[in-house]
Amino acid sequence: MSGPKLDAGVALVIPVLNEAETIANVVRAVPREIIDDVVVVDGGSTDETIARATAAGARVLLEPRSGYGAACLAGACATSRLVVAFMDGDGSDDTADLPRLVGPILGGEQDFVIGSRTRGVRENGSMGIHQLVAGHLAGWAMHALYGIRYTDMCPLRAIRRDALDRLGMCEKAYGWNLEMQMRAARAGMRILEIPVRHRNRAGGGSKVAGSLKGGAKASWQIGSAFLRLAWAMR
Repeated sequence: MSGPKLDAGVALVIPVLNEAETIANVVRAVPREIIDDVVVVDGGSTDETIARATAAGARVLLEPRSGYGAACLAGACATSRLVVAFMDGDGSDDTADLPRLVGPILGGEQDFVIGSRTRGVRENGSMGIHQLVAGHLAGWAMHALYGIRYTDMCPLRAIRRDALDRLGMCEKAYGWNLEMQMRAARAGMRILEIPVRHRNRAGGGSKVAGSLKGGAKASWQIGSAFLRLAWAMR
């Protein structure tokens, strides 16, 4: 991954698929004194997601390739801001946490800041037990391999754009978040994990936590990505 000449500022990338019930409120809640480029990346919605995101003030990008990671990568490549933050578009992530995520990067103290839902305040039912277990297992494994202790694979995160470019991200599905954490740890980046608030999604149906099939698919993709990446980066 390579990018254009970087400008000062922060971009927020929000990958979405059929989030018409939630995306407008998510975009409107973004603190624009911190975030000056909101990029909603649509992976093929069949509802009113695109129209509502646009009306709320986001820049909408269409990503024909299927996958969560493909949408995140497309959004990052579409901005020239110095810092890129990521969050989900279902209302479960709290936009009020964004200043705490990007602040240490803008201040030159960190390269990568990730939220931890397990260390923060969670609404009842906002995370499935398989998500909590997977986060701790992945954190333990990455600590054993790279000496960095994570407690979650939270989508709410921020990273220097030049640092992201150097990682060489390639995962196109749900392994994207895990890959970023593994590559950042392997590269010796300055990493900070902070507790963040996590809520139940504000509407619509979850692609991961809401069904056994979705959870199993995501778990398989994440598990296979870990093994594949750990072997490639050995």
